[in-house]
Amino acid sequence: MNEKALRPITDWLPITKQEMEKRGWSQPDVILITGDAYVDHPAFGTAVIGRVLEHAGLTVAIIPQPNWQDDLRDFKKFGTPRLFFGISSGNMDSMVNHYTANKRLRSDDAYTPDNKAGFRPDYALTVYSKIIRELFPEAPIIIGGIEASLRRFTHYDYWSDELKQSVLAETKADLLVYGMGEQAILEIATRLNEGEHIAMLKDIPQTAYLTKNPKGVAQFLPDYDNCTKDKRAFAEAFKIIETESNRLEPSVMAQKQKDEDFVVVNPTYPPMETEDLDEVYDLPYTRMPHPKYKKRGAIPAYEMIRHSVNIHRGCFGGCAFCTISAHQGKFIASRSEESVLNEVKAITEMDDYYGTITDLGGPSANMYRMKGIDENMCRRCRRPSCIYPNICKNLNADHQPLTALYAKARKLKNVKHVFIGSGIRYDMLIPKNHHSNVHINEYTQNLIKYHVSGRLKVAPEHTSDDVLNIMRKGSFSQFHIFKKQFDKVNKEAGLKQQLIPYFISSHPGSKLVDMAHLAAETKAMGFRLEQIQDFTPTPMTLATVMFYTGLNPYTGEPVYTAKSQKDKKDQRIFFFWYKGENRHRITSILQKEGRGDLAKVLLNR
Repeated sequence: MNEKALRPITDWLPITKQEMEKRGWSQPDVILITGDAYVDHPAFGTAVIGRVLEHAGLTVAIIPQPNWQDDLRDFKKFGTPRLFFGISSGNMDSMVNHYTANKRLRSDDAYTPDNKAGFRPDYALTVYSKIIRELFPEAPIIIGGIEASLRRFTHYDYWSDELKQSVLAETKADLLVYGMGEQAILEIATRLNEGEHIAMLKDIPQTAYLTKNPKGVAQFLPDYDNCTKDKRAFAEAFKIIETESNRLEPSVMAQKQKDEDFVVVNPTYPPMETEDLDEVYDLPYTRMPHPKYKKRGAIPAYEMIRHSVNIHRGCFGGCAFCTISAHQGKFIASRSEESVLNEVKAITEMDDYYGTITDLGGPSANMYRMKGIDENMCRRCRRPSCIYPNICKNLNADHQPLTALYAKARKLKNVKHVFIGSGIRYDMLIPKNHHSNVHINEYTQNLIKYHVSGRLKVAPEHTSDDVLNIMRKGSFSQFHIFKKQFDKVNKEAGLKQQLIPYFISSHPGSKLVDMAHLAAETKAMGFRLEQIQDFTPTPMTLATVMFYTGLNPYTGEPVYTAKSQKDKKDQRIFFFWYKGENRHRITSILQKEGRGDLAKVLLNR
């Protein structure tokens, strides 16, 4: 018998009434609803929240992927929770999960057994919340996760092509928890358990609520109606939101919605201390999907991360198209070596482990333990990025702790390989970019020699410096420098590893000629691109605001963006210049642009 068969069902949080009764409960304190299958692993938000509440002494049941189209029996099976319902759409925004950049319905879902689509609704957070409010009108509803986090203010929704009000106004939930929500949900649960009413919980950090009489607000944003009438107002609202969100001590913000309600967003908790983050990751996860899925097929999102370890949270890159800093925050919270290595040891004891740790990483793999040297400078800082347009002189970007962690992990018993699967910020591995010795040569050599699985993925995103400036990314010349380093170390070590670059088409600022230059330059470097994507506007990113408004919120200047499906397809085709069926279209596009010379360079055999 394997490990799964040996484990009692009570090792997982209950997802059926029978499992709850096996634990001797008649009513759960908290019921969590998620659009994902239930995987009891620290990479899955619902599992983390469930384990944190369980550790606090509360009883927690989970309703994964409830059927919203039948008699709603899934929503009813546990009855009313003693404290509250916690609702999330899952690890992804449900619309990103459902649709491609061309708004085509996806035929798969990586967070569902057998990769099957159709197990969650569009705008899942709103659908689930409205059902619960109808079935259990008196029960408090707390919404959270990525969909709640990135839709907490008035936002542009690409799939309906309109501005939507805060998801709080759509769902009528009692509270919204944004970001990584362990601290907020624990305080909510504690205070409700002590007898406070949900209506009194207006002062908890990292939460948002609706009110007609906002108090203690430092920043009022342009309201929903104004934003819908004036794109400059929406751009201004975003600039305030992003600026405040990137501060170490942000202000309380409020924004009026449609029906005289204000959404009030409280500032975040300070970045988690190492011992607090360790406590979250050291909880008794089984690290496996619930046994009910065994006959339904593998869950791809789990298969990808089951032998990986997350070593820190947050990202100070500030890329224009990325939602990480808006959700996890700009400031890094890191786990201890001991906690990370203990998790690696736990993986080596899994029955499906064969010697390889697939990732020791985070949102950006090489930001472990990095923070400001003088925290007072960080308190005054309003920069969205610590490394663009240059690396901040106040940033301690020392890579030595990460190099040491890698070395200790690969020396553990039964560990044959430790690979880094998360994205590496190679612009932090260019010596001339730093103001002091941060041990990057040692880190780079160790990374390439010992921690690449044959292919190292990095993300230059574009080759045009004009586009990269809009993206808040460094010059493509830095990729050339890093590639030389990569090739040199490979040659010296007798390795034949590949560097795999990621690129984006149709990003704001990118024009057809820029894409042609991208194709020509990467062709000259010997690449036939495979890791590519078409820009998808997602709520609460700078690039999405540019896409919708046609403006740079910080300068007010116009920004070109490919919007029609034809224009987006024309940009994307340059990734595939080497396919014979694309030659005529590429030639036609570049002749219309007056750049027949580029067509000759690109298509010359």
